[in-house]
Amino acid sequence: HPEVDRSAQATYDLTDREAEEEALAGTVRGTHFAVSVPDSDAQAREKRGFLGRFQQGFERAFDGFRDRYSAVLERAVARRGFTVSVMLTLALVSCGLFFFLGHEFFPEIKSGSLQMHMRAPLGTRIEVTSRIVSLVAKDIKRLLPGDQVEGIISNCGLPVGVHNLAFIPTPSVGTMDCDISISLKDKESKVWELREILRKGLAERYPGTRFTFQPSTLTAQILNFGSPAPIDVQVNGPNARANYQFARKLADKLRDVPGARDVVIQQPMRMPTLLVKGNRTFERSLSLSHENFGHNQLIANAGSLQFDIHYWLDHETGMSYPINVFIPQFEMTEANDLKTLPIGRGHSGGVTSSPDLLGNVATISPVGTPGLINHADLMPVFDIYVSAEGRDLGSVLADVEEIANEMESELPRGAELVIRGQAENMQQAQFELLIGLIGAMVLVYLLIVVNFQSWLDPFIIITAFFGAFAGIAWILFATYTNISVPALTGAIMAMGTATANSILVVAYARERLELHGDALRAAIEAGTARFRPVLMTASAMIIGMVPMALGNSPNAPLGRAVIGGLALATVFTLLFVPCVYAIIYSRRSAPAEQAEGNA
Repeated sequence: HPEVDRSAQATYDLTDREAEEEALAGTVRGTHFAVSVPDSDAQAREKRGFLGRFQQGFERAFDGFRDRYSAVLERAVARRGFTVSVMLTLALVSCGLFFFLGHEFFPEIKSGSLQMHMRAPLGTRIEVTSRIVSLVAKDIKRLLPGDQVEGIISNCGLPVGVHNLAFIPTPSVGTMDCDISISLKDKESKVWELREILRKGLAERYPGTRFTFQPSTLTAQILNFGSPAPIDVQVNGPNARANYQFARKLADKLRDVPGARDVVIQQPMRMPTLLVKGNRTFERSLSLSHENFGHNQLIANAGSLQFDIHYWLDHETGMSYPINVFIPQFEMTEANDLKTLPIGRGHSGGVTSSPDLLGNVATISPVGTPGLINHADLMPVFDIYVSAEGRDLGSVLADVEEIANEMESELPRGAELVIRGQAENMQQAQFELLIGLIGAMVLVYLLIVVNFQSWLDPFIIITAFFGAFAGIAWILFATYTNISVPALTGAIMAMGTATANSILVVAYARERLELHGDALRAAIEAGTARFRPVLMTASAMIIGMVPMALGNSPNAPLGRAVIGGLALATVFTLLFVPCVYAIIYSRRSAPAEQAEGNA
């Protein structure tokens, strides 16, 4: 304006944005002004083509949207007490939805493979197990609807070599066990539904054969740390047989837990075994010893390669070959065949010219023996594996812990009951993330205190957290998503972005309050002026998280938590935070105005 003092122009230099905001306010230092655009600039915009017209249309629509928001904000600030009370109540009630959400470490995703374990009746020979698993493979293709099976690979018996036992996580303990890998044509199949179909169908067709499922994805296998199930209840104590009886009783009760599946005891104690008990009277009369019994039976059934090694040298090639001597398996098909084993009197267990038969000097009886022995802290341990299906892992774990606590009084003397596995790590990880979330909120508040040199403004800024928590609760509840490590990580990210947006509003309101001293006007101007950057930041974050939230990945809860938390936190930033600012600073400025009036 030509009448504006030049020194005032020098001391109050306005940018284009500030000029626009002051035009909305009305005056600058008491002088009215208007901002006009030359006709040449308007004509230049007209020549931009489709993009120019789109930009103009978008700007008009956005300005209209901002004007409507400004009108809503004015009404909210006018009734700021009612607005704050209603929004705060809704946020706190919404946070109650967290109590209806389940807990899990990482969510299970759709997959194109299934990993199943089959255990035939104890003592089943490997060839019989092979025939059973062939029938099972045909029934799997028949039970799964829509011709979904692409291929089935079965691996029966114990792995060859100790290295395979170390590097292949398998619950196999004998010839009756089979690991079955099922590949599906649809790589994003709902594997949890297919597992239920197979559990029911195979159990009805093969009584006495137990089918359990292990994690098929790499993420689940890593989280289980090689265990075939996420919950591992361990019974550890000096008395193995008493511990096994207690483990069986505990497993029966755990099978009644809703959502508990594939409850099995890893270590069988009733493997069919033939006990050869020598008659010491006959042994002395025939000059035999228990060493003769052991060596002869070991050579006859397992071979001599372990303790009586002999080699044959091929002089033509210079190669030596180990010689293993044993009775062919097809000649040892019945228990009575053991009675015809010759027992020699040699020191090395070899057969003499006049051997005695095993049936003459010993009795053979069937007994049950441990099929697998594991130790923890030098004492035998029994693992009860429990998987969760159709219910979140945290709820199943809570019921398992309750039953375990009830049965602690029945533990054998000196035994200990411990729950390990993925569930234990889940609780620890979620607790640490929750502590990290609270610590992040406190640290952010203290950093803002240092930056603003005030304890009050940072408190107003973090009130946007109420909206973030409510939004996270609603979106997790609406999408049937459990609380998990990715969801808590997304909550931390949403808190950070919500804090940044709230800082924009409060910092600008603080500047306007210092300029004209009207807290209500400053709150309205801050919301209107920072409407665009707040929406830009929130929209960019939300749009970027949409593919993750809709995708088939373990990090989908992270995207959902960010979208829900940031969406509602933005509403609180643009409505709730200005109202809180207006309430606090209008009360602080009222006494000062009264004091000036009295003066």
